Amino acid sequence: MRRRRECLDPRCKHRFTTYERMEQSRLFVVKKDGRREQYSREKLLSGLHKACEKRPISENQMESIAAELERELFARGENEVPSTLVGEKVMEALRGLDPVAYIRFASVYRSFRDIESFREELSTLLPK
Repeated sequence: MRRRRECLDPRCKHRFTTYERMEQSRLFVVKKDGRREQYSREKLLSGLHKACEKRPISENQMESIAAELERELFARGENEVPSTLVGEKVMEALRGLDPVAYIRFASVYRSFRDIESFREELSTLLPK
C-alpha cells in the first residue's frame, strides 16, 4: 500500500511517500533436497535482478512479478510450497517478458547438464 504523508512540523510541510505491506503468515519453501527455508522476497528479487541484468526490464516489472507470485503462494493457504513451484512460476513470468532473462533464470534453475539440454530449452523459444 502506498501512502502520501506530510511532516507534522507546521513549518516544514514536506510531503513524502511510504510503502506498507501487510504482514502475512510464515511461508516455507521446501527445497529439492528436502530442506525447508523461510520464503524470502529479497532472495526472489535477487534472482530476478541477476536474470534481468542489462535487459530492458524495469524495477517495477520485477516487483510486479514478485508481488504476483506472493499473491499466488499465499492464496494457496499452505505453510509450505515446493521450490519447484516457485521456480516454474518465475520462469513463466519471465518467458512472457524477456526471452534472454528467461534463459538466464532457467539455466540456473534447471542447471542444464549439457549443451543439448540447453538447446532443447532454447528451441521452445524459437519460432518453428
